[in-house]
Amino acid sequence: MTRDQARALIAPFYDALNNPASKDVRALIEGLASPDWRSFSGETVSKGRDEFIQQVMGFGKLLPDLAWDIKTVFADGDTIIVRSEASGTPAADFMGIPHAGKRFAIMAIDVHTVGDGKLLRAHHVEDWASALRQLKG
Repeated sequence: MTRDQARALIAPFYDALNNPASKDVRALIEGLASPDWRSFSGETVSKGRDEFIQQVMGFGKLLPDLAWDIKTVFADGDTIIVRSEASGTPAADFMGIPHAGKRFAIMAIDVHTVGDGKLLRAHHVEDWASALRQLKG
């Protein structure tokens, strides 16, 4: 898979993460992720597709201006690696930090596995600790 093919394949995933309250997140994710797709935030900690969709829709309410900007895409066989920047302004208290109208911007790394043109799983790391430091500011 070329880098351009990889970018085209994962673009709807990141589209679903951008301002999720304003779009049909379920349709976007179901259109590109296999029914048994899993999102891993640790070796043994994961969410299924439906749990992930609910989480994204919840983030859309809490972070109305949530944005995920793709910075770099690498492709190798059935693996797509994405370095992105997530940013947003919480509309209420966020991860224990009182709402103060502050914005954050953090780095994220995602490792997607694909098969038959569908996302099969994702391993991801977001720098939420940095977001909390920025919001405390």
